[in-house]
Amino acid sequence: MLRRRHFTLSLLALVGQGFGASAHAAKAARILVVGDSLSAEYGLARGTGWVNLLAQKLQQERPGAEVVNASISGDTTSGGRSRLPALLEKHQPSHVVIELGGNDALRGLPQDMTRDNLQTMVRQAKAAGAQVLLLGMQMPPNYGPEMTRQFAALYTQLAKSQGTGLVPFFLQGVGDDAEPLKWFQPDRIHPNEAAQSRLLANVWPQLKKQLK
Repeated sequence: MLRRRHFTLSLLALVGQGFGASAHAAKAARILVVGDSLSAEYGLARGTGWVNLLAQKLQQERPGAEVVNASISGDTTSGGRSRLPALLEKHQPSHVVIELGGNDALRGLPQDMTRDNLQTMVRQAKAAGAQVLLLGMQMPPNYGPEMTRQFAALYTQLAKSQGTGLVPFFLQGVGDDAEPLKWFQPDRIHPNEAAQSRLLANVWPQLKKQLK
């Protein structure tokens, strides 16, 4: 009888350790956001951008999860590519969110270069053991419908070939709203504070899938 009781208690202890390990693993998520001004709170009060809103949401949904915002205003995919290895080594993230390409499009940089840079970043992050979520961007319409279509497809094709998560258009509900000016700062380029919750709403469903 004593042996049976001892065995039962030992089994319960092991099960408890298993649950504890699972809980610890769930809290260990570290999300690295590598982006440009859209994620760097350009023109916004500190703490009001979508990345900070994400951190707040995670505290409710996944207590203990961390968010590291390594976004820099004006950054391109070339800049992100050069910065990423050091960021991966320093922060050792479990997830990497890549929000880059918008400045490439605004500057009319070659799409092949943008694709190559993003692909390299995805491979670097995956090699470091992180899951990747790409935030798709769109090219301004003044470049013509064909280039605009090709640029949008770039993210879809890359996500499919590299097996990453994808938000097809990061600015959905903001940049394509019937009255877009109400969601932008006076420069008509950067989303205002009211738009930040919409940006998070675009990102969260896909990121949540990866966190599971």
